[in-house]
Amino acid sequence: MGKMTVYHGSHTAVKKPEILKGRNTKDFGPGFYCTVIREQAERWARRYDSSIVNTYTVRLNTDLDILEFKEMNEEWLDFIIACRSGKPHAHDLVPARFKYPTHQINFCTQTALACLEYVSSEEVVPYDRT
Repeated sequence: MGKMTVYHGSHTAVKKPEILKGRNTKDFGPGFYCTVIREQAERWARRYDSSIVNTYTVRLNTDLDILEFKEMNEEWLDFIIACRSGKPHAHDLVPARFKYPTHQINFCTQTALACLEYVSSEEVVPYDRT
């Protein structure tokens, strides 16, 4: 598989991504969420006082268990409801590729995270909150 660039919006530089289990009520469960759309990562980062966009390259392992959603349908909605309810799943990677500007990839396991290579972190100007 070829390399692609992904972005993660945060309040800090994330050189070593981790799967944080604390709040598992996200769309696709616990994991490390990224997007191929830099502007989307910037929007997420700007929600913090310190706004950082982290950039990674990723070359996916062909042995990963990938559950991909290409459209918002009943299967997608049922999966989100289950994840937000705390129900675990066994997938390594869950990408959702919809029309711009929505795209997310959840790296759900250590095996999936191993496919990420840190490139850089860049501060972006936060939204004016006045």
